Amino acid sequence: MFDHRKLGRELGLFDSDPLIGAGLPYLLPAGAAIRHALESYVAELERRAGYQHVYSPVLGKRELYEISGHWSHYSDDMYPPMKVGEEEVVLRPSLCPHHALIYRSRSHSYRELPLRYAELGGMYRSELSGVLGGLTRVRAIQLNDGHIFCTLDQVAGEARASLDLILRAYDDLGLKPSRFLLSLPAADARIGAADSKYVGDQESWDRSAALLKEVLDEAGVDYEEAPGEAAFYGPKIDIQLEDAAGREYTLSTIQVDFHQPARFELEYIGADGNKHRPVMVHRAIIGSLERVIGQLVEQHGGAFPAWLAPVQVVVLPLSDAEEPYAAEIARRAMNRGLRVEVAHADEGTLGARIRENRHAPYQLVVGKREVASGHLAVRHRDGHQDDPAEAVDVLEYLSFHCRANSCQSLPD
Repeated sequence: MFDHRKLGRELGLFDSDPLIGAGLPYLLPAGAAIRHALESYVAELERRAGYQHVYSPVLGKRELYEISGHWSHYSDDMYPPMKVGEEEVVLRPSLCPHHALIYRSRSHSYRELPLRYAELGGMYRSELSGVLGGLTRVRAIQLNDGHIFCTLDQVAGEARASLDLILRAYDDLGLKPSRFLLSLPAADARIGAADSKYVGDQESWDRSAALLKEVLDEAGVDYEEAPGEAAFYGPKIDIQLEDAAGREYTLSTIQVDFHQPARFELEYIGADGNKHRPVMVHRAIIGSLERVIGQLVEQHGGAFPAWLAPVQVVVLPLSDAEEPYAAEIARRAMNRGLRVEVAHADEGTLGARIRENRHAPYQLVVGKREVASGHLAVRHRDGHQDDPAEAVDVLEYLSFHCRANSCQSLPD
């Protein structure tokens, strides 16, 4: 496995600068292309699964996090409040309080449930400098987050559907989990006590844990119980991956939460005409974009699947004479949505340029014959070459194969 911290910089995916700060990497154009592909993929995956997308601000008043419980149970990982006039605002450590308020902003009927919100949004963790590293542990996180508001009877089905989405995404991305954990409170936890790490009541925690066990058992995945690893508001399924150094970290999660719906007084009108409290299911399909990009670099060694590759097609003119035609082919490819570059003739010999662009899934060599005939031959990353065909057909072929395995290629 490759080390993403080294290879990611060599490939021009990301970098950092001391003037920006530790744990705050920035994405270069190639890394931004991967992020955009991931954003488009997961947004379509969620849309087809019945999610509605929302956007919420990265700041919130301190009072918001006092209500949610983050301030009393998670403030060590939060940035200090900023004084704005007479108010104190905080960089959010999580998106769930914002989504609870979005739900609360409108009245809801049982007929609307389950109501699924998703957002790819920023959150911030005050990590110590000693634990920061590459894209795996950062201070500014772009999270593929989502929250489902549902009835108690719907929780198991929604949690199982979330697990199915995670496993589908991992398959499409070529990711392999190292372990599945059922993260539970510590064995000696006094849930709900004034000095306890965990909020709520024992009955709700037991009910949540039983629901998540049911989901894991029905999915047929091997898992381990992890006492002491639960969130402060509920147990969770944690899906673990390993980096190149063998360090394990959580990428995707599913959590059942009775606490925040109660704290924010969330309600829906039931079939009986009375008010009822929904359950909140938290889920992250591909989790932190920083972490998933780092893992993809290590998993694929820079040779990304075509739909994820920063540059999908490289056009290589043999000489200056073919440069105008190469530019025309590149323009037509871009108009089809392909990410394409021209490796110009003055950048080196053909062999050197082919090696320099070896991570691109497809290459198109353009010489006098291709200009005269209007044909192109696709050279694949593994070195084999297709027979020449009409340029329009070749571009259609590339357009199709560069969408393969992404949600855009799924039938209706």
